[in-house]
Amino acid sequence: MPIAVPASRAAAMPFIMITVLIDMMSIGLIVPVLPALVGSFTSSQTEQAWWYGAVTFAFSVANFIASPILGALSDRFGRRPVLLIGFCGLAISFFVTAIATAIWVLIAVRVLSGAMQSTALVANAYVADITEPEGRARRFGLLGAMFGLGFILGPVMGGLLGAIDLRLPFFAAGSLALVNLLYGFFVLPESLPVERRRRFDWRTAFNPITALAELGRLGGIGMLVAVIACTALSQFTLYTTWVLYATFKFGWGPQENGWSLFAVGLMSALVQGLLLGRLLKRFSPQRLAIAGLVSSTLAYIGWGAATEGWMMFAVVFCNVLGFTVAASMQSIISGAADATTQGRTMGAVSGLQSLMAVVAPMIGAPLLGAVSHLPRGDWRIGAPFYFCAMVQAVALGLAWTHFHNARRGRLQAASRNA
Repeated sequence: MPIAVPASRAAAMPFIMITVLIDMMSIGLIVPVLPALVGSFTSSQTEQAWWYGAVTFAFSVANFIASPILGALSDRFGRRPVLLIGFCGLAISFFVTAIATAIWVLIAVRVLSGAMQSTALVANAYVADITEPEGRARRFGLLGAMFGLGFILGPVMGGLLGAIDLRLPFFAAGSLALVNLLYGFFVLPESLPVERRRRFDWRTAFNPITALAELGRLGGIGMLVAVIACTALSQFTLYTTWVLYATFKFGWGPQENGWSLFAVGLMSALVQGLLLGRLLKRFSPQRLAIAGLVSSTLAYIGWGAATEGWMMFAVVFCNVLGFTVAASMQSIISGAADATTQGRTMGAVSGLQSLMAVVAPMIGAPLLGAVSHLPRGDWRIGAPFYFCAMVQAVALGLAWTHFHNARRGRLQAASRNA
């Protein structure tokens, strides 16, 4: 039986924040150990890299296709049922992964996980349901903090548990997903009133490419669409290869990988939560984007060329400006859209990033597989990161050209009007 919506739907905010925190912890738990689990079914590091790419690709494709469908279903039937189905699917996928005996089982399970992983999409819609427009930015920030906190804590817990037993993090993740299912069923209220629900249309829900056309029709951003694509491709290639790269090059296990991901998440949270506002008061989003692209390009080179494990941590903590790129670019794109197209524009940006998440494993895994036979410490094992640096450098060139041309156009317009 559905739980009645409280008189003040704003009271539901703590409920959805706890839901997101638990969910992201369960997902973060498996990140440091999934590549090692894939390796338990392969006979060489090259095979491990290729099959891990296949597992990651399966998740990304399923998520890319299913996300708009789940979003449309939540508009039709409410947020709560879709979240509960997602938690149930995740719990099943984690437990099946924990007892998997073949690589094809892992791929099938990751398809299920990708299709069910709708937390971010539905949680954002949930917050929009219960919040007046003027308060949404602050509440989206709170929700983002829960995503970040969950993904900081999850990998550390997964690394520590994985050091005990490789399959233990998957049992823990499944248990957390079950906790979320029970919490959602008994505590989480519905946020979308029946009168505000919309008819489900398969033609639009089953077409994730449609939203990407919105960016092409948005004036004033030009080459920035390519910049977003390049930065997202670099980022997701990094996510795809980080754990296996550190394993091949430094001999890291789940515990070391978990702490390295903790460092990345911690820096991202500190920069975006504490420093970004101060930086934007001193520098324009354009200047900050350029500085961040320079910093992240150098960081990719540093990670690829690192010869000792501690250097990975040093580059993470030095790459302060690199963590500002995504927020700066979103600010610029958002500023180019009018008030009536903000949602569609941000949805298009999200769709473009999701598409790059599909492409990244197809590039990163083969690159890592091609150099996986090299001895530990060899600089060439950093090939995926050198690729990221190259793509990020292209993004830097495109962004600088766009901002330079835009500035020149404004100066010419001002001189004509003088």
